[in-house]
Amino acid sequence: MENINPQSQVTYLILAGGRGQRMHGVDKGLMLWQGKPMIEHITQYIGIPPDKIIISANRNLDIYENYAEKVIQDDACDIDGDYQGPLAGILSAMQVCTTPYLLCLPCDSPVPPDNLLKNLCHCIHEQNKKSALCHDGERLQPLFSLLNCEHKHLLREFLLQGRRKVHDFFSLIDPAICDFSSQRNHFNNFNRPDDMN
Repeated sequence: MENINPQSQVTYLILAGGRGQRMHGVDKGLMLWQGKPMIEHITQYIGIPPDKIIISANRNLDIYENYAEKVIQDDACDIDGDYQGPLAGILSAMQVCTTPYLLCLPCDSPVPPDNLLKNLCHCIHEQNKKSALCHDGERLQPLFSLLNCEHKHLLREFLLQGRRKVHDFFSLIDPAICDFSSQRNHFNNFNRPDDMN
């Protein structure tokens, strides 16, 4: 597998389309943590211009437009019902992405691992795969992943079959697995109000 050029071949996708059910229905990407919305922590971590960022959201689109040039909804498939899950957001992003790769980040983990993109690119090259995802030493972290947009056709069929489980889809694409066990705490996400303390 050839080396990936992060500057020209990768677009960042921030997944902010969830319902926040365990947070009493609030939009987690806009919740304040350490004085700033979660989405702002992520975009500052990324540190790149808004035209290289896609945000997948289903609410407050006008607010998210302050952080990314493209703000999309989970409407890539003709499926009834709201909130189809993160895979629908990934598919919608793949369909508008102008680079070969998407780096996926969830909006509720405001301190992602160091050198995330660099290490995922290295794993793709070393393991000769098309995509890569993180492993925290205990479990896979598939929403921290570098995905080849060639998978969009397979993902669309997967969703049209009514399937939603993230791990089931990733097992189909046989990604490289990248060891981030030394940074396990960077995968902590905020699911309940107490997590914000």
